[in-house]
Amino acid sequence: MFAAEPHSARKVAISPISLGQARVAIYRWLLRIVHDETLAEDLLSDVFLDVWRQAAKFEARSSVSTWLLAIARYKTLSARRRRIDAELDEEVPVIIADPADNPELVLQKKNQAELVRHSLARLSPEHGEVIDLVYYHGKSVREVAEIVGVAEATVKTRMFYARRRLARTYLKIANAPSSSRLAT
Repeated sequence: MFAAEPHSARKVAISPISLGQARVAIYRWLLRIVHDETLAEDLLSDVFLDVWRQAAKFEARSSVSTWLLAIARYKTLSARRRRIDAELDEEVPVIIADPADNPELVLQKKNQAELVRHSLARLSPEHGEVIDLVYYHGKSVREVAEIVGVAEATVKTRMFYARRRLARTYLKIANAPSSSRLAT
């Protein structure tokens, strides 16, 4: 176990098991942000190298997963700055159908999921990041504020505008003629 000495002078243990469980979630989060498996793996390695190096600095002011996501976020931002000219691929793997659903329902769910993915891809990085942390990782506004490094009010504002933009974009795409629906 890693032990850290927080300001309150009590010992905090970071279990290797909790780190292992967080590894998959962080990898998936990184992959959704960078859309590149190799880059996501590299960033994940960098995150855990930093965790190993900085374990003694963990002060338990937040949960371990929040701390790990904050490190991952900063690594991702650094990678984006280095690759400013690289365009991210918006293609996403096909959804695996539920075998209990009939073919019509499967197609309807697939189309709806595709519309949501394309709508999410059109959000700004700041808005997409907040939506991802809240809805896909179940983080609270306070935790997102810690990870992103902004005030809680800013997180709430970003959530408001992200949901509004998401709804408008979804409706715009859904109501577009089917030939041009996902072209833009």
